[in-house]
Amino acid sequence: MIRLLDKVTGHLDADECIDIIYLDFSKAFDKVPHRRLLLKLEQHGICRKVKDWTQSWLNDRSERACVKGHSSAWRIVTSALPRGSVLGPVLFLIFINDLEQKLVNSAFKFAGDTKLLRKEDSSEKADSSEVMPISRNNKWHRQSETGCCS
Repeated sequence: MIRLLDKVTGHLDADECIDIIYLDFSKAFDKVPHRRLLLKLEQHGICRKVKDWTQSWLNDRSERACVKGHSSAWRIVTSALPRGSVLGPVLFLIFINDLEQKLVNSAFKFAGDTKLLRKEDSSEKADSSEVMPISRNNKWHRQSETGCCS
């Protein structure tokens, strides 16, 4: 947050125009596929012991909903990071770490909130597709939603 504010105030102090796009991944922690997260841990060079420990921490979790004394059936959880954990936000940041690889903008991430910042060369409004070429059809988003690893 401080880095973002520093960058924004620097541009504004220099009388430069900027675009900022705020992203809030809906139910972000609930949509992290375990298999894909573990693959990303491996790609980041996380040692096998830590990866295995993380896998053990994520595996064999189940959940159910209880409303007014009625409970649903238990279901196995194959995606989602445990709530209230210290490790959850760290794992989420590792999961979305490659989000800005195809962007030429500055990206500022904290848990499920991401801000994209770009300095404008003129005061004209920018085409949003130039600022943020990420959409529902983007390969990164599709892989993240489906848990596809290719």
